[in-house]
Parts: sequence; C-alpha cells; structure tokens
Amino acid sequence: MQDAGVVMARVLLAFALAVAGGAASSAVAVSHRSLCRLISLAAGALLGVTVFVIIPECREGLTTVQVAAALISGYGVFFLVSRYVFHVCPACAASHFDEAATRHFSEIAVAMIVALGLHSTLDGLALALGREESMGRSMDATLLLAICVHKVPEGLALGALLLASGMKRLRAVAVVAAVESTTLLGGILGLWILPRVSGLWIDLALVHVGGGFIFLALHAVFGELVNHGKRIVLAGFSLGVVLILFLHLALHSH
Repeated sequence: MQDAGVVMARVLLAFALAVAGGAASSAVAVSHRSLCRLISLAAGALLGVTVFVIIPECREGLTTVQVAAALISGYGVFFLVSRYVFHVCPACAASHFDEAATRHFSEIAVAMIVALGLHSTLDGLALALGREESMGRSMDATLLLAICVHKVPEGLALGALLLASGMKRLRAVAVVAAVESTTLLGGILGLWILPRVSGLWIDLALVHVGGGFIFLALHAVFGELVNHGKRIVLAGFSLGVVLILFLHLALHSH
C-alpha cells in the first residue's frame, strides 16, 4: 500500500489547479483562443496517457476482451452522462452554453454538478490507483501530469460558464471548489479500494478511466475544431500527446 499522504498530496494538487483556474477566470478575462490552446493541450495529454501508458501497462494483466470492455464502458458512461444529464467536460459545456441555458441556469445546475462531479471523482480515483505498487513510475508520473494539465482549463471553463450565468465572482469560485472537491473524494475512494481488491480489478478500473479520458479528449478536440482554426487546435493537441510520450519514454529509459 502506497503512502496515503503522497496520494492525497497529488490529489490536492489537481484540486488546487482546478480551483486556481476557476479563480483566474473570475479575476481576469481569458480569451477563448487561449482557453482553446489549453483545452487542446489537455485533450492530447489525456489521449496520450491512455494510449501510451494506461493500456500498455494494464494490458499485461488483462485479456484483449477485458481491455476492450473496460474502454467501452468508460467511454460509454461519459457518453451517456453527457447526452442525458450534462456535459462531463466543462470546456464542452461552455461551448454549448447558449443564452437560453444562461437564463435557465438554475434548472440545470444540479445536472451540471452531478456530471462534473462524476468526472472529477474519476480523476481522483485514477491518481490514487496509479500509485499502486505494481504500476511503474511511468504510470504514476504521466497520470499526474495529464490530469494536472487538464485541471487548469477545466477550472477556467467551469468558472467562465458560471460567470456567464450571472453568478457573482466569489460564489463562482466557491462553486468551482465545491464541484472539484469530488476529486478529493475520488482520491479517498481509491485509497479505500487499493488494499481491498486484486490487481485485476485495479487494472480494469484504470482502463475504464482511460475510456473516459478518450471520450473527453475526442469530444473536446472535435468541439474546438468546429469553433476554431485547425492549426491552433491540432498544434496544442499534438503537443499534449508528445509531452506524455516523451515523459513516458524518458522514465522507461532509466
């Protein structure tokens, strides 16, 4: 069992970055072009950590059918929640947040909190499970980097969405903190799960989370491609993928 203090420090870092993003969106005007760069970078990092790290690391203890089922279940859960509850990606939610939604924000607030809370809970769970003893240093470090990179634009987008609804700045930051606190819940859940389940279930859980990451990455990058030039989106996305791959290879070479 890994040191719980180390796990919670990582989870707290991710939580703090998301809240900092929410605070930044309340304090300064963030252009959608800048947010687009960050969203694309984060999407690339999430896809990269799933393809280059999570799947290869967990594949050793799973069959091809188990890997496919876990990926599909992770992707499917986020797809269904986004379709029938609310967007699990704040950046995607902001892109679909029209004037009508702004006027009726109170009616969708609960759905938004449930959807984004699920997303953040899985972030925290992944950070905890990635510290499991059988996982290599690459899994540990790249998961931390990918999740932290995507927490900043997540907080920025959620903060901007709340401000667009007419919410006061301090209250918007407080709501961001409340929603993102489910990241801490996910970390605690992961610490509780680790000593109680076999490596098989940990591998399945991580691949399931990876399926969710694939949904977030594709949904975010295609959403940005529709609204912005391909060059800025693809450059940020490619940088995110390369960043994860470089770190993964560097850690494996030692």
